[in-house]
Amino acid sequence: MTFELKILGSASATPTVGRHPTAQVLTVGAQHYLIDCGEGTQWQMLEYRVRPHHLRAIFISHLHGDHYFGLFGLLGTMHLQGRTQPLCIIGPPGLDEVLVTQSRVSGVQIGFQLEFTVVDTEVHALVYEDAGLRVHSLPMRHRVPCAGYLFEEQPRRANLLKEKLPAGLTPGQLARLAQGDDLPADEHQPGLRHADVAGPVPIPRRYAFFSDTLYTPALAPLIAGADLLYHEATFLDELRERAAQTHHSTARQAALLAQAAGVKQLLLGHFSSRYKALEPLLHEARPVFPNTALAVEGLVVSL
Repeated sequence: MTFELKILGSASATPTVGRHPTAQVLTVGAQHYLIDCGEGTQWQMLEYRVRPHHLRAIFISHLHGDHYFGLFGLLGTMHLQGRTQPLCIIGPPGLDEVLVTQSRVSGVQIGFQLEFTVVDTEVHALVYEDAGLRVHSLPMRHRVPCAGYLFEEQPRRANLLKEKLPAGLTPGQLARLAQGDDLPADEHQPGLRHADVAGPVPIPRRYAFFSDTLYTPALAPLIAGADLLYHEATFLDELRERAAQTHHSTARQAALLAQAAGVKQLLLGHFSSRYKALEPLLHEARPVFPNTALAVEGLVVSL
C-alpha cells in the first residue's frame, strides 16, 4: 500500500521565486491528506497534480499566515467544483472561527460539511483516525499555539505467499485467508492456518511533521524510530540566537533531534528567504545525521 509524502512548499514566512509557503500532501493507500496550506497551495496542487476532491482531511499546525492563508481559497474552489463529501479539518483553537468569519463576510457558503477537530497544542494526543491512518498531535514550542503531527499507518495484514498455498483452494477460501482467517479442516482437505501461508506482518510506517518550533529534544521519544521526520530548519546554526528569539530551529538542531529520536530519514524545510542557496543547510546537518535531504518543491518520498 502506498505511503508517500509530496512537498508543495518549503519557504518560511516570505516566499521567494521557486519557493512557496508550507504545504505537503501525504498519500496513504487511496487517501490524501494535506498538511498545512500556505498561500498559493492551490497552484502547487495544480503543478504537482494533486486533486482537491481527493483530500480526506487537512491538518493545520498554527495560525501564522504562511501555514494557512491558502485554506479558505482552497475550500472555495472545492465548493465551486461541486464537492459534496465532508472534509475533516484538524487545527489549533481559532481556526474554525477564522473560516466561519471569512465565509460570513465574503458571502461564500461552503456547500459541504466541514468537520472541525480543535487540537490542544500543549499535549500529545490522538486527533484523527480512519481505516488507514491514525494521527497524534506533537506539542511544538512557537510564538503562538502550534502542533506538529505524527502520522502512523494502521496495522496491515500479512500478504499471502503464492509458493506456500496448496493447490485446489477455491476463491472463497483464498479470500478468507487473505482476510487473516484460518481454514478449518473438512472431508476434502486438512485445516490451513493463515500464518503458515503468509509472509511477515508489515511494520506500520510513521511520518513525523515538526512545524515551527524551538529546538525541543524532549520531543524525541514521541517519534522514536519514525521512518521519516520533517523538521523546520529556518536558519543555519550561526544564527541560533536569532532562531531562539523567533522560536525557530537551525539545520544542525534538526539533525540533533533526528539523531536523538533514531529516525530513518530527515527532511529539512521552512527555509528563510535570506538563503538563496540551500546546500549550506544540508552540509550543516549531514555530519550530525547523514540521511538528510532538503524538502524542496516537488520532492516525493515513498516509504
